[in-house]
Order: sequence, then C-alpha cells, then structure tokens
Amino acid sequence: MNYQIISDGACDLPKELTESNNIEIIPFYVSFDTVNYQKEMIEVEVREFYQQMVDHEGVYPKSACPSSHDYYEIYEKYVKQGISILSITITEKFSGSMQAAMTAKDMLLEEYPDAKIEIVDSMMNTVLEGLFVLEAVKLRDRGATLEETVARLLEIRDSGRIFFTVGDTEYLAHGGRIGKVANIAASLLNIKPLITMKEGEIFSSGVAHSRKKSMSKVMELLMQYIKEFSVDMKDYSLCIGYGYSKEEAEQFCTMALDKLGALGVKEIPMYQIGATVGVHTGPYPLGFGIVKCAK
Repeated sequence: MNYQIISDGACDLPKELTESNNIEIIPFYVSFDTVNYQKEMIEVEVREFYQQMVDHEGVYPKSACPSSHDYYEIYEKYVKQGISILSITITEKFSGSMQAAMTAKDMLLEEYPDAKIEIVDSMMNTVLEGLFVLEAVKLRDRGATLEETVARLLEIRDSGRIFFTVGDTEYLAHGGRIGKVANIAASLLNIKPLITMKEGEIFSSGVAHSRKKSMSKVMELLMQYIKEFSVDMKDYSLCIGYGYSKEEAEQFCTMALDKLGALGVKEIPMYQIGATVGVHTGPYPLGFGIVKCAK
C-alpha cells in the first residue's frame, strides 16, 4: 500500500467492509434535537438512528458534515508516517465535507509541505459513493499509483447513478425538497416519488401510487439505464441501498435478481443507507447504486 484511502461517512459502507479493506472513515454527525450532535457509527448506530424516527413520528433529525479539524486529525496521522492520502468525499453540491477536507489539507501543507494529499469529489452520495470508494480500493490493491487511481476514478465518475424511492414525502417536505401543498396531495393520493441521482445532483423521475409499484418503477429506471448505455454488467458494480427494513430490501433484491439474472448478475450486495440521506428521506429509502468498474 503506497497511499491511504479515506472517505467521509456519507459512503455508508459497513464497518466490517471498511476495516477489511483498510478504508479510514471520517464520520458525519447526527442530531435529534439540533443541539447535541453525535458521530454516526461511533456514538449512534444507523439502526438506532432509524429506530428513533420509526418510534417517534414527527421527529426530524439533522446531519452535519465532518469539520476541518476532524479531517486534520485523521490526515495528520498518515502524513506523520510519510503515507500519501486519497480522500473521497460526498458530492460538494450536497455538503461542505469536501470544503472541510480542502481546508484541512491547506493547513497541513503549511506544516508538512512535502505531504501528498489528493481530494476527489465523488459527485455521489450514500451507497453509490461507497461503490466508488471500493473501486479506488481495487485500483490500490492492484498496484495503481495514487495518480493513476485518481485519473481512473475521474474517468468513471460520470457513470454513477442512484435510482431510488422513499416511503412517503413527509421528510422531503420538511427539508424543503417539495412544497407543503405538493406534500398534502402526495399523502392523500399515496404517491411515492422516484428519484435519480447523477453528476452530483438529484432529479425527479416520476411517481408511483403504491410502495410495490414504486419498487417496480425503480427497477425500470435501472433497466432503462442499462439499455441506454449498452451496459455490460460484468463491467459495472451494482448494489442495493436500504433504510430501516432489511426484510423489504431482501424482497427487493430477489425481484432484481429475477430481472438481472439473464444479464449475468448472480448476487447484489446490500448496504444500509445512513443518516446523511436518511434525514431527508425518512426511514424507508430503497434503491440501486451503479457505477462503471475502474479497470
């Protein structure tokens, strides 16, 4: 290993995976009272985060990105050992995490001018950012230099997509993502929004009139992407992201494998979506992340 891979907690990779792949995680913060903020995965587990929302209707948690001090502490640990750093962050359009990382880098370079720190805006979020980080790991473990890894990551970055749905529109409305009138109408009609994320931004991809139909529509969005870009699934990394209900995610995975089996997909990893997205979607986000492999 000639460089250390670091990501912010928005990548939503499980602890056992980050530890086994030597990925350092700088956590986001989450608060249920806008006063006391706890480090996700360290002071509050993801399951606990969702349980709070499920058990207390009308509770709207907040998240906050790592500070420049958080980044500085982790970066300095490796800089002092002479280890180069590849730091991958959530899309800058959603969070100040990358800016905090850049500030920490500038501070370190004043004290350690020979330090080598590369910061990459993934232009992604949640489990898709996680897939992107794992592609960096593959490159590192195959012996790619830091410069080669950064160049290849930038080449595949625009291929990343998230296709997902949520349980209801309440949290989107509370966060200002949709208006109050639209939220009332959506609630009365049992409408489930469909959302696509690409190139660092989110876009509406329609609606469905039940949870089951919204899951089918998310599958359709993925199949449209595969067709539009002539995707060979051997060349892409795919996962499922879910919120509170792992059981529902397993059912969704079974449905997806029925569709994708003919394309050579035999299994799909499932990762739990963390607080960075969950504060905006509520307890029941569900969907796919897909990105081209970094060969």
